[in-house]
Amino acid sequence: MRFTKAASIAALAMLSTPAIADTIELGPRPYYLIDQMAEGPLKEKLEACIGLPLKKTDFSIGHRGAPLQFPEHTVESYKAAALMGAGIMECDVTFTKDKELVCRHAQNDLHTTTDILATDLASKCTKGFSPADGSTKASAECRASDLTLAEFKTLNGKMDAADRSAKTVEAYMDGTAGWRTDLYATTGTLMTHAKSIALFKDLGVKFTPELKSPSVDMPFDGFSQEDYAQKLIDEYKAAGIPASDVFPQSFNLDDVLYWIENEPEFGKQAVYLDGRRDLNPSDPSTFSPSMAELKAMGVNYIAPPLWVLVTLDEGEITASAYARAANEAGLNLITWTLERSGPLTTGGGWYFQTVKDAIDGDGKVYEVVDVLAQDAGVVGLFSDWPATTTFYASCMGLK
Repeated sequence: MRFTKAASIAALAMLSTPAIADTIELGPRPYYLIDQMAEGPLKEKLEACIGLPLKKTDFSIGHRGAPLQFPEHTVESYKAAALMGAGIMECDVTFTKDKELVCRHAQNDLHTTTDILATDLASKCTKGFSPADGSTKASAECRASDLTLAEFKTLNGKMDAADRSAKTVEAYMDGTAGWRTDLYATTGTLMTHAKSIALFKDLGVKFTPELKSPSVDMPFDGFSQEDYAQKLIDEYKAAGIPASDVFPQSFNLDDVLYWIENEPEFGKQAVYLDGRRDLNPSDPSTFSPSMAELKAMGVNYIAPPLWVLVTLDEGEITASAYARAANEAGLNLITWTLERSGPLTTGGGWYFQTVKDAIDGDGKVYEVVDVLAQDAGVVGLFSDWPATTTFYASCMGLK
């Protein structure tokens, strides 16, 4: 298995699932990013790895699959991520009207991630399409909980986007960012959580399901938050998946603590997604609960956005106080999300906000990845295009 400049993702449809599990093909993007780098030891190291054998790696986590170019949370997106060597795959988990678990980034995103507005099921949406009018932006809200599982499965996945200036449904649905593509969006096969488990098992990857916050009030028709958290775990147990292969995630610390208490084998690898808005990553005194307190609760994995883990020191990118505090407390760090910002010529936006003054182009991607891995001690990195992280991990000998 070797890295070549020739892209082979187009071969995806011709490969069976077992063939993908045994194949790694990265395409041209890692090479392109290396070519954009400033001269120096890191670039020389990465260049020296071009053409060397590749390996599947747990450092490379497929964020919703490979949504830089494929509709997220679809069979096609997941297969693409596996082909690029992602060792762990994410299914964001929510539920339908009949309380069946499905893979969607949010319970209320069907209007931007599927073709529901162009189908008869649009009439079942919480809020139908409303066109832009003057200063009022176009809007809609369609929830998985608006549909039964049978209805959900009739939808087609599309790139996550909407044109808020649209006057028509067709224009609203046609909002894909210029740096993404609709080339592979003609087919987007939606997934139940159980089907994702079966697919990931066949692809030979590990699992990191995220329990999404419901848009509906809980309990929902008698379905409590605890029922929801338990059902996620039960579907892995029913499929015979060992707990050591599963990294359940939630932004809700109570979900993580529920797993730690009630499903300890799964709970030991539960990931607390740290989205605290009042936290200053340069000041550990703002961390409440603190890293040590989280560890004492039984939390072993914590996952903030990548900007929380990096900072600038005299213009150089380095690990933040948050990263160092997590390491000192013995917490494993995972972070999100690489390649979700588009071209980095204007500083990288939200994901790179703490180092924006040093981000002047795509050549900085691997500098940030290197700091995350070598300085911050990150053990896993979510990416919208796992080829980038797979190449780095293979080159550096990461697991």
